[in-house]
Amino acid sequence: MGKNILKEIFFDINQHWETFKKKYGDRIRSVVIKEVEKFRDCGDMKKGFKLLVCEGCHDVKHVPFRCKGRFCTTCSVGESEEWSRLLSEDVLQVNHRHVIFTIDEGLRDIFLLHRELLKPLMDEAAKLIADYFQKKAKVTPGIIVGLHTFGSRVNFNPHVHMMVTMGGITKKGEWKGYDFIPFKMLRKQWQTVVLKLIRKSLTKREKKRVQPRLQKAFSANGEGFYVYAPKQRGKIKEQLRYIARYIRRPAIGTNRIEAYDGQTVTFKYVDKTDGKEKHETVTVEEFIARLIRHIPDEQFKTIRHYGMYSRRSKKLSKKMLATWQQGTRRWIVKVKKTLRRQTWRERIISSGQKDPMICPHCDNYYEYMGEVCLENGTLEIKIALTKEARNYMERMIHYLEGNRQEKQEEEKRKRNRPFGTEEEVCPLSLFDVS
Repeated sequence: MGKNILKEIFFDINQHWETFKKKYGDRIRSVVIKEVEKFRDCGDMKKGFKLLVCEGCHDVKHVPFRCKGRFCTTCSVGESEEWSRLLSEDVLQVNHRHVIFTIDEGLRDIFLLHRELLKPLMDEAAKLIADYFQKKAKVTPGIIVGLHTFGSRVNFNPHVHMMVTMGGITKKGEWKGYDFIPFKMLRKQWQTVVLKLIRKSLTKREKKRVQPRLQKAFSANGEGFYVYAPKQRGKIKEQLRYIARYIRRPAIGTNRIEAYDGQTVTFKYVDKTDGKEKHETVTVEEFIARLIRHIPDEQFKTIRHYGMYSRRSKKLSKKMLATWQQGTRRWIVKVKKTLRRQTWRERIISSGQKDPMICPHCDNYYEYMGEVCLENGTLEIKIALTKEARNYMERMIHYLEGNRQEKQEEEKRKRNRPFGTEEEVCPLSLFDVS
């Protein structure tokens, strides 16, 4: 399928996203509309661009502004890679374990309808591990927690991934290794924690409504909720990359979408029960509904840091360990250096692609000559380094504005097409509720 198959599904001539909004209106969270429409406009020249001109042959390159949204298939890849790169440079140089906490299938809809419980779910998982290390080894570990809300079928399946240092810092500021996590024992404790979290957070009426689910979740999981903590050494970058994979991107990769015929979408997935690759075909409406429920609430952090890695403790912990390692000659804290985000150009080069600032025609460099921004619905020149650049950008604005008016008229005609008169009802489980 094409690179922007998701854009095609949402915004092609069938106007599925507009139909979806019209049908479900206020039941869609405002952040969902914001992120999806940022994704729609990402890379659109009509929203602004930077002008680059080759110093040799004067070839012109337009670099459109990107949305940096949490639902964008283009921006998210770079953002996720950049996050894992920066973090891999910042973590302690010790072994980490990748620990996964899951919940019973019958409880998933509770967290879907009560999204405010997702942060406490992350907090409780980290506390469970931190308390265990404190009790058994008398140390404070470093914990990085990532929340994933999706399953392989793009269903709502909240579970917690975490990277845990195999050891921690003592009260004296020394490093003490500890390489044992009894995940079988933790299963019952995690089950108790999750059920208590739900009971204490809901109203009496809500608790009464979900009590059968809570009871079934307790009875059906005699050994507790599934907790997985495989022994892994090294591979910290790969582990962080896995956790970061969906922090800023849709819950399904475009490479998994196999077919789109205008009304239905077919995608592949690996069934965790038997490990086999399977295929599923759903209506576009259901596909959109499954995807948008995974867009986090405004300002919600899907990655959090605890213990030694918490914002409050990290600086002091690293300072103490840096002093300790001088005497032991065991280097677990990297030499302090300034970490900075890579530029657009650096990201492209580091991914193995050609330098975007080198002209493919004459091998000279492109020079930045100015930029056009969208202000109050109108394209305006913000920077123009030369008179020629300004004249060129003025012609581009005239061209783009003309195309914009034509497109708006076409969209207006599409919106006036009659939709079905039969009233339809969407089940609550189909998409997020405000």
